Amino acid sequence: MRVLIASLALSLLAAPAMAKEGGCLKYGAAGAVAGHMVGSGHGVAGAAAGCALGVHERHKAEKRDAAQQQAPANQPQQAQPAGR
Repeated sequence: MRVLIASLALSLLAAPAMAKEGGCLKYGAAGAVAGHMVGSGHGVAGAAAGCALGVHERHKAEKRDAAQQQAPANQPQQAQPAGR
């Protein structure tokens, strides 16, 4: 079990630095580790809770990114002053 946890931790560290906010795998792995540390049988519950939180955070980040991309298109352009 410890080998699995160590390999999951190493795979998360090897992820690119510019990766988007977490998702089910990233948060689920962290939740599984945290649940395992709490006690026997809590690893699965921690993974499920972490996965749900990861999906929620990913959706928030995607909505924020979409709003930022659409914001310049929705703003009216300011009139340029006439040349003198």
